[in-house]
Amino acid sequence: MEYSEEQTKLFKRGIREAKQTSSLDVPVGCAILKDGVVIAAAHNQKEELSDVTGHAEIIAIREAQRHLGTWRLTDCDMYVTLEPCPMCTWAIISSGLRTLYFGSYNTQCGALGTVMDLRNTANSKLHVYGGIEEEKCDKILDKFFTKLREG
Repeated sequence: MEYSEEQTKLFKRGIREAKQTSSLDVPVGCAILKDGVVIAAAHNQKEELSDVTGHAEIIAIREAQRHLGTWRLTDCDMYVTLEPCPMCTWAIISSGLRTLYFGSYNTQCGALGTVMDLRNTANSKLHVYGGIEEEKCDKILDKFFTKLREG
């Protein structure tokens, strides 16, 4: 699928976030937009915070909800560098996000089409588009896991 120049530009915010992740956490970055404006951005902090819910998507959802003063994110879109896991996907669906754009496909636990699709369970209307800047996102993840294996 082809993505507009604007979508690719907006997606780069997620990539910048991924690069800010500490060396202990999987480098995933996320941005949430409302009316084309970034209202929340985060990167993985599971190890850094010693918090199992410290995924970029969860942190960004919390920030967006605080910003808007409601848990409903129905007019918002999320850009994330890796297809979300089941925990994050359920939070995304539950918050009512309109559209999700992701970079790398998550072959381990991708919950929006690669391994499973939780939208079917929830009868969700979430629109999902994958593979934006996939090569760049894959490269960030590959570099992290190579370093991790080396020790």
